Amino acid sequence: MTDTAEPPPTGGRRAAGRSGGRAARHALRSAPLAEDVRPIRPGLAGGLYSPLTEAGVQRIHAAALEALETIGLADAPPSGVELLTGAGAVLGDDGRLRFPRALVEDMLALAAREVVLCGQDPRHDMTLSPSRVYYGTAGAAVHLVDPVTRTYRDSTLQDLYDAARITELLDNVHFFQRPMVARDVLDPLEMDLNTIYACARGTSKHIGTSFVGPDHMPACFELIHALAGGEAAWRARPFISNSNCFVVPPMKFATESCQVMEAAIRGGMPVLLLSAGQAGATAPASLAGAIVQAVAECLAGIVYVNALAPGHPAVFGTWPFVSDLRTGAMSGGSGEQALLSAGCAQMHRFYGLPGGAAAGIADAKLPDMQAGWEQAISNVMVGLTGLNMVYESVGMHASLLGFCLESLILGDDMLGQCQRCVRGIEVREDDISLDVMRSVCLEGPGHYLGHAQTLGRMQVDYVYPRLGDRTSPKEWLERDRPDLLTRAVATKEEMLAKHFPAHLPREADRAAREAARIHLSEAAVGL
Repeated sequence: MTDTAEPPPTGGRRAAGRSGGRAARHALRSAPLAEDVRPIRPGLAGGLYSPLTEAGVQRIHAAALEALETIGLADAPPSGVELLTGAGAVLGDDGRLRFPRALVEDMLALAAREVVLCGQDPRHDMTLSPSRVYYGTAGAAVHLVDPVTRTYRDSTLQDLYDAARITELLDNVHFFQRPMVARDVLDPLEMDLNTIYACARGTSKHIGTSFVGPDHMPACFELIHALAGGEAAWRARPFISNSNCFVVPPMKFATESCQVMEAAIRGGMPVLLLSAGQAGATAPASLAGAIVQAVAECLAGIVYVNALAPGHPAVFGTWPFVSDLRTGAMSGGSGEQALLSAGCAQMHRFYGLPGGAAAGIADAKLPDMQAGWEQAISNVMVGLTGLNMVYESVGMHASLLGFCLESLILGDDMLGQCQRCVRGIEVREDDISLDVMRSVCLEGPGHYLGHAQTLGRMQVDYVYPRLGDRTSPKEWLERDRPDLLTRAVATKEEMLAKHFPAHLPREADRAAREAARIHLSEAAVGL
């Protein structure tokens, strides 16, 4: 036993000698760790939880194929009709495209099984292979939530940029898909362009966004190429993906979104094939039925993408949502939503495709206890199921209508705990600890405080919250009863006052401002 060993706590006043050991342990715990020994890190392997039985998975797969073959999808654009019929889909007299089982199976064989979503900084690259889990933002909230005044206001371009640069500092938020709409940019094309710029300027992590229409794509790619340092550099490392609602459930193509998707694919941009039916409204009320429809729609997307560009990077985005059937309102924070998203993750595993779904949505209007349970339950469930891309995992309130910067920061702590659950429990020889038990029980002081294993494992096995409070009531009082939300507000203000990401070269910023009318001034982004 080393001389750092401490006696077990006995209550009462703490001995003076303990403070030095405690300070040393705190310093050790606070020191940065190498990526390969951190207790949690991007891309941990999930898959420990399966809400569907194997028979259930097979039944959903068979039902989805039957739906595609007998019901089909309506409203494909002319370009999509030509592409899909050329691949083997059948256009009926009713205008619906139907997909023979053999066509779906052939296109599944062509689909990319492992996709790398690049960051502007390569250390943020995400490899989407079976069961590797990444958490991030998403959504199109129209309000920013102020938890101090308890009010909602229209979200702005500055809010979007602020959310991006906060995300840059959060270890457990791995990608930044646009979580809110810049409602102060009124021209639709300028909104698309400024959304790209605010996201790319604010974070070097992978970015996701959507586009209003296909006619915006040339100007958007011109801006993207400027940010990337040229088209060749962009195509080598595409750091933006298109979140594409290519279907309007139930079982219809979204005509203009399909045209956007075609342009994105031709431009070398990864796509998220997003099917967002609402159970009981635009999808069957049964959870299994909602999954069947989402899987069928996304399989149609897989056919579409691979008919155009075999093996193009695409995320199988089954995003069925839940209704509160008493009122028809969305209930993204419900247990049913958690099960739906976890079931979809299991279907991604079945197909061996990169997959994404929504989790972490709070129906709560503020970052309170309701928001905590709503966000944590679904995030940990989908992580355990092995969902590759967990969208909307932090910051989202009011069933996707509001986004909160303080909640984004608090959510980083929550996602740390979720990822620790995803990692699971290793049972290796060193983990069994019999030699440690013998040493402590037969030769040592009868406790593990200060033991070399304890000190060695405290960083690599345990996750510590950044803002969450684990002090005793006595310590809490001595520290003037710190409040979690107050600490989040202070952290936000410090981040926004001091952190202006500089990963985007000045010449790229200058080229971007020449390519588009950027509403954020150079001073606003720290230039």
